[in-house]
Amino acid sequence: MTTSAHLAEFAALLGNPTRAGMLLVLMDGRALTATELARAAHVAPQTASEHLEKMVSAGVLKVERQGRHRFHSLASASIAQLIEHIVQATPQSSPMLRPPFTGPRDTAMRMARTCYDHLAGRLGVAITDALINRRYIELGDDGGLLTASGMELLRRLGMDTLQPHGARSRKGPVFCRLCLDWSERRPHVAGALGSALCSFSFQQDWIRRSKGSRAVIITRHGYRSYEEHFGVRLEVSGAYVSLIAAPQTAQSEVSS
Repeated sequence: MTTSAHLAEFAALLGNPTRAGMLLVLMDGRALTATELARAAHVAPQTASEHLEKMVSAGVLKVERQGRHRFHSLASASIAQLIEHIVQATPQSSPMLRPPFTGPRDTAMRMARTCYDHLAGRLGVAITDALINRRYIELGDDGGLLTASGMELLRRLGMDTLQPHGARSRKGPVFCRLCLDWSERRPHVAGALGSALCSFSFQQDWIRRSKGSRAVIITRHGYRSYEEHFGVRLEVSGAYVSLIAAPQTAQSEVSS
């Protein structure tokens, strides 16, 4: 049971200006390093690390290790909603902190590239959002599994011969896993499914390799196909193209 002392302690945790600034920067859903958060909050790295440790201990943030890096993100959707409600109730008397720039500055690399044997960048993240939002995959702590609607998607694409492999979970073989995207700092799908989708995209001429780079070129056919099969819509604004995973439609809903 939450006591008044616990509530006051939690409020004090969020009420610190440096910690509040870091939380606001993380509201875009990305995962950032302590160094990046220190720059955004205009504090020394050691100071940032101390604040981050407190927020992780309190369950406000979570940490994901990838290689030699530690990435911090909001611990849950409920934490994000709480911060959003506080922001809405707070008068805006000063400008928000500017989110740090992450990943490559090359537009093509940010848009779509390969990460080992799977797709990354905005394209990879948008496809992953669609797989999750449309319930094509079911995620657990140790990986992801294909749902009934996911199997139907692979059947429609002609990929139904793909078999799960790799580690096992309590429910059976792990079909896919999530990989934290270098530029977007949000997950893209890897594992057997990620590899198969990448290979299939090349085979179907949805994407083409860019000479001398890991960036891939999305073809006109690819634009239409990603929207048709995944609801990933390409929107052009000025010189930039953004990828958006469109919400699930009633037609695409299949009980899993």
